[in-house]
Amino acid sequence: MEPEQKGSFRALYIEDDPQRVSLLINDFGALIDIIPEPDYLEALDFLEMGNPVDLVICSDSEGYRDFLKSLRKTAYFQSLPVILFRENGELDSQIAQGQVIDMFEVPYPLEALKIRLNYLIQKKQYQESTRTPYKPKRIRSPFGKRVFDIAVSATALLMISPLLAVVAVLIKLDSKGPIFYRSKRVGMGYRIFDMYKFRTMRTDADKMLANMASLNMYNVAPTAAVSNLCEECQAAGTECQQILFLDNEQICEKLYHQKQKSKATFSKFKEDPRVTKLGKFLRNSSIDELPQLFNILLGDMSFVGNRPLPPYEAEKLTATGYARRFAAPAGLTGLWQVTKRGKSKVSDLERIQLDVLYAKKYSFKTDLIIMIKTVKAVFQKENV
Repeated sequence: MEPEQKGSFRALYIEDDPQRVSLLINDFGALIDIIPEPDYLEALDFLEMGNPVDLVICSDSEGYRDFLKSLRKTAYFQSLPVILFRENGELDSQIAQGQVIDMFEVPYPLEALKIRLNYLIQKKQYQESTRTPYKPKRIRSPFGKRVFDIAVSATALLMISPLLAVVAVLIKLDSKGPIFYRSKRVGMGYRIFDMYKFRTMRTDADKMLANMASLNMYNVAPTAAVSNLCEECQAAGTECQQILFLDNEQICEKLYHQKQKSKATFSKFKEDPRVTKLGKFLRNSSIDELPQLFNILLGDMSFVGNRPLPPYEAEKLTATGYARRFAAPAGLTGLWQVTKRGKSKVSDLERIQLDVLYAKKYSFKTDLIIMIKTVKAVFQKENV
């Protein structure tokens, strides 16, 4: 079996010496696609962002032990092979166990490393040729949780049906537009469904959103860029060492990632101008959420879980650490609502961490505690 063409096998090379990076690219750039990263933390961030990598190459320099430990802690990265360039004496076998597949003295033997890379390329080619198509299984809520949701949502809908009818009439009298607001949401297992709420906004709310980015409570103040170079290249007095071509425009890859991180994942506004007069009351009392009882009855949501997100927000949370939040059911209320709701200083990272925490530890007991706390958090002072 002949080795694959360059570009189909990607190796992440962690090295802060430009000469060594150039040497490896000169030696093997025609065989594999080499992605240089100067720092172990940046390399780990690159992997966690979901970038496809078939091999990691690094040296036993400062930081490599923590890097290997981080790989082993994440199930998704445990099978990622590592080739180690040894410089500092004997290898710590306990640190390298299960992750380092080969080791070479520096300077590396050209032919021996080439043989090893060809083997890995052919191994990947063979695995892909024999792999059966993956059929994802739908993630389901625990049986007891689902029974509880059906029983309580059906009972609640029967009891509050007069209230629902009154609110529907008031909405119709308050402003033009439909009574219910229906929007696509991403829930458990990235499943997309239609979520229902009482309409609390003007009918042109979606058009107004594009001009309201500066009002977003989750915004991170961007660092003003005084140059087209990152701080490291400016300090070294060199041209950009990590050029990224995006839409035929040449930019610094580090600056690009900094700008991406400054963009908020979620959208939330204080004193939202799109909300109607009646809508403010419905939101502050959470009455606008009551139609989601139909979503709970249908199985789209649960009483307690992580809030279902719009697709444009959910697509930003596909990295391994963030995607864990979608292992929990979508919920009418949740851990974030009862701990952070109405607090203007909450960051999108804090919200994600609370969602991930719930996905790891949710149980009937935790759900019951959250539901009790939700009663206290229903009425809030801030118009968000």
